[in-house]
Amino acid sequence: MDDTATPSTALAYLDPSYWDERFSKEEQYEWFKDYSHFRHLIQPHLTPQSSVLELGCGNSQMCEELHRDGTTNITCIDLSPVAVHNMQKRLLSRGFKDIKVLQADMLELPFEDECFDLVIEKGTMDVLFVDSGDPWNPRPETISKVMATLKGVHRVLKAGGTFISVTFGQPHFRRPIFNAPDFSWSVEWTTFGETFHYFVYVLKKGQRSSYDGIPPVKRFEAPPINLLHEELESEDFAFRINVDELNY
Repeated sequence: MDDTATPSTALAYLDPSYWDERFSKEEQYEWFKDYSHFRHLIQPHLTPQSSVLELGCGNSQMCEELHRDGTTNITCIDLSPVAVHNMQKRLLSRGFKDIKVLQADMLELPFEDECFDLVIEKGTMDVLFVDSGDPWNPRPETISKVMATLKGVHRVLKAGGTFISVTFGQPHFRRPIFNAPDFSWSVEWTTFGETFHYFVYVLKKGQRSSYDGIPPVKRFEAPPINLLHEELESEDFAFRINVDELNY
């Protein structure tokens, strides 16, 4: 990826004009590794008949990989009209004529109730947290945006449907939000990655989790890690460091 795409501060990720300019120059970029690294965690929740919604598709190739795996009823949304236009052109040029790409805001999903079997996002919700303040007590404005997104996802999921979130967000920060009383889904998570770990949350609608009897989550102490050179040079690393500086 061109180094000029990486902003000097993570706050730029909140500016729609930043994304429009970036997508006008950048052909493709994968946040949090490409689909092959977490495919084994996604496929158990899909069938060829599944209807899928991807939030914040940007210029990722994830929808193409899902299609190649046999799930063809895919809708992608992004807030950037530049990203949507470029994605539509790219998919058509590669023969993916049945993948729909729409300009839409994930805070106000323009879909009917219970119309998707699976909703997936990779790094999109993380942008909402870049100015959250104390991660143990996020700003009300941040929580309001996150809850608007999650309520929309919950609404458009069919009964028994699944929401998958691929994120930097650790369970002690994400679990209280995902498990808010507004939602009737279960909350499970796992990780992928070698030295630089990402979290994959799997939320099943209609299977409410119960955390009765679980002690309060203690403050997380990250173990020291030795990052590979390509990980240190990645925008994922820069994004994480910039957000940490903003929120502490």
